[in-house]
Amino acid sequence: MRIAKDDVPVKIDIPGAKARQVLDFGDATGLGKMAGEYFSFGAGTDLAPLLEGLEDDLCQSPHWGYMLEGGLTITYADGSTETASGGDLFYWPPGHTVRADEESEVILFSPQREHCKVIDHIIGKLQAT
Repeated sequence: MRIAKDDVPVKIDIPGAKARQVLDFGDATGLGKMAGEYFSFGAGTDLAPLLEGLEDDLCQSPHWGYMLEGGLTITYADGSTETASGGDLFYWPPGHTVRADEESEVILFSPQREHCKVIDHIIGKLQAT
C-alpha cells in the first residue's frame, strides 16, 4: 500500500504541529490494524502537557518510524531519553513522550486502536483550551 503525504488526512493542525493519519494502513498480527502517520513539529513543541491524563501521562502506543528531518527527544517512563534525527529508523515502545528540538518531520506506523486513543485525547485537550 502506498499513499502520498498530501493525501494523508490531517487530524491535528495547530501552530507548531501538524499530524496526519491514515487508518487501516495494514495489519500487524497481534496488534490489529495499523495506521500510517506523518507528523510535523515546530521547534520547541512538547507533547507532554497534551498527554496529561493518559496512563502515566505518557503515550501508551508503540511506534515504528523514520525521521525525515529534524530532531526529537523521546523521554520514557523510567526517565531515560534518546534522540531521533533525520535519516533515523526507530521504534518507540509504549510509555513515552516527545519533544521537538528543531523543526521536524517524521513518519510513524502505529497500532491504530492504541494511537487513536492518544490522538483523540490530544484533540480533546486542544478543544478544551
